Amino acid sequence: MKLSDLKKGQSAEIISFEKDDLKLKFYEMGCLPGEKITLELIAPMGDPIAINIGGYLLSLRKKDAKNIKVKIY
Repeated sequence: MKLSDLKKGQSAEIISFEKDDLKLKFYEMGCLPGEKITLELIAPMGDPIAINIGGYLLSLRKKDAKNIKVKIY
């Protein structure tokens, strides 16, 4: 499943990234494999979204969220 497919309030664990060229960008933002995340907010038009990761809210565009594979737990 992809991060962009989560519904508000759902929690998941980051598994991997689809595009290697974005991996460093995600790592710098704290999105590491094994991190637990919760989808907290979705903008009225559906983009961007905000996830809770490591105790802070991170805003991501949907096109970036589509590159993060997650596992719901």
